[in-house]
Amino acid sequence: MDYVTDEMIREMEERYGTPRHVSLSFEINPPEMVMLRGSKKHDRNHDITLFIFRDRDYREFAAIAKHMFPAGAFRAPSGAANPGEPLEEAARREAREETGLEIALDRFILHIHARFTCGPAVEDWRSLVFTAFHDGGELAHQDEDEIRETTWLTLEELQGPVREMLLATGMGLFAYRVALHDAASSEIAKLRPH
Repeated sequence: MDYVTDEMIREMEERYGTPRHVSLSFEINPPEMVMLRGSKKHDRNHDITLFIFRDRDYREFAAIAKHMFPAGAFRAPSGAANPGEPLEEAARREAREETGLEIALDRFILHIHARFTCGPAVEDWRSLVFTAFHDGGELAHQDEDEIRETTWLTLEELQGPVREMLLATGMGLFAYRVALHDAASSEIAKLRPH
């Protein structure tokens, strides 16, 4: 079952620009591999990650913390398209569920191809990363099962104390999110007004 087809990617590129392609590889521990494989139900192998900015200055964005995150650790929200669901609709639905916000998609900034290994076990994943703008609603997650907390965060906070906290966990999946945040911050810096 294809969640994301090449045609769907092309459509998003036509609407929101051609993203930079990045390939990454991370060693993860056995509990992380179990968690990753749990996310791959029905052969899902992707997420849509959203940097939802409060204003068009690309300064503050909506960030989430899952229940298992250390206190003070956050990341950009992300989620999967359902089978047959257009990527644009999936992005809007995930934004609403994870942050409570209505969004206007802005740019398709990254297409990340990731490989996770745990000894001989290998799983491939990809993250489709977009910028978006707050277009209604209040910052308050709807998905209580998955999300513990939401907040407005600056890229400087993400790249400073939050980055250090995620890396200090020693977890490969958090290292992946840090690498995604690093690459996204680099692309977003090009969009900021000078």
